[in-house]
Amino acid sequence: MRTTPRSIAASLVCAALFVAPMAGGDEGPAVALVGAQLIDGTGAPPTGATVIVIQEGRIAALGGPEVIPAGADRIDLGSRTLLPGLIDAHVHPLIWADDYQTQHLRASSAYKALRGLEEVQLCLAAGWTTLRYAGDADVHYAVVDIRRAIDEGRVSGPRLTGAAHYISITGGGGDINFAAPEQHLIADGLIVDGVDEMRKAVRNEVKYGSDWIKLMVTGAFMSAGDDPKDVHLSPEELAVAMEEAGRLRVPVMAHAHSTEGIIQAIEAGVRSIEHGTFIDAEGIRLARKHGTYLVPTFYLGDYYITEMADSVAQRKMVELSRKYRDEHMRNLQAAVAGGVKVVVGTDMSCNTAPVQAREFASLIEAGMTHLQAIRAGTLLNAELLGWQDRIGSLEPGKLADIIAVDGDPLTDISALERVVFVMKGGDIVKQPERE
Repeated sequence: MRTTPRSIAASLVCAALFVAPMAGGDEGPAVALVGAQLIDGTGAPPTGATVIVIQEGRIAALGGPEVIPAGADRIDLGSRTLLPGLIDAHVHPLIWADDYQTQHLRASSAYKALRGLEEVQLCLAAGWTTLRYAGDADVHYAVVDIRRAIDEGRVSGPRLTGAAHYISITGGGGDINFAAPEQHLIADGLIVDGVDEMRKAVRNEVKYGSDWIKLMVTGAFMSAGDDPKDVHLSPEELAVAMEEAGRLRVPVMAHAHSTEGIIQAIEAGVRSIEHGTFIDAEGIRLARKHGTYLVPTFYLGDYYITEMADSVAQRKMVELSRKYRDEHMRNLQAAVAGGVKVVVGTDMSCNTAPVQAREFASLIEAGMTHLQAIRAGTLLNAELLGWQDRIGSLEPGKLADIIAVDGDPLTDISALERVVFVMKGGDIVKQPERE
């Protein structure tokens, strides 16, 4: 959840993406992408393959020039590196201001949908072909409607999945805790207390299109008036949320900073822990045992320390990020070394989408190799979503979600901030100017 001024160039890219992308997916001849290097997202090192052939929106073949069929449209990307489309497992496209808890009161759900569409299109242009939204500050379900419009082909955008709201207790990280008691403000989160309200909330989320449930198990870094080291959901509330989500066959992501909150959420059966700042050896052991994914959203703290240090609305975020940065990194390093499935999630909103790619560098600081970090933002994230049969790696039969970057991300991970070509499902949505 962070904001910076968007550039005129970014707005122009977004405007272009509002209409249908350039054809290349479902009709016409095969397309052959040619680059200098191919990283397939599986964690394997690059091989001699430098060509990807796309037919009817899917990858048909990988190899050298010999795999290019007669009559194919050839796109030569020169010295660029080809990779799978990036996947961000934790975004908030409807949140665009550092004072997000009051900003959401100043905009209608309709306005948030329009602005949120622009946000996710900026992500797509930066190479993020799939996003999981982790709750958004909206009274209704604007982010679900954005997904619907994209899925129906009415507008261009990344693949979307996620939870429309983050479910919080009264006084929790999704509540507005700075208003006088006689003021009746609508909170940015979905506020529930007790098992009956939790049961109803989960059912409503699924009814209106959420395909994930987001639980605020602990306090948060960014919201006013709560402590991230506190556990907020009662065992009964957590249990009934898991029961209802399981009955309705939707996975659960758990916002959890505190050590005890992380342990409770993993033992309850959540699919992913968001943030996991104070995860300890027992949390690491349980995450590995249960196959729980960890989405550390680490770079967000660095972003606020370096780029938003003077934010009045996020003074708490800046102070806590500074205080706990080293501890969070040590815990993340232990999780990586301990075999936890750590994946890429940014907690950002796409305002300046290339910045999101700095999360890869955070994972490398935590002990991953460059290839492991790339896998954490491609195939491993696809596995988190349950979409590994469709996306996440460059393999024949999978959807042609492909990007090209300037440079070699195996020696300079910041190359992932320099995406010059984007294809989603065989449709070209961005390509470099002819040289």
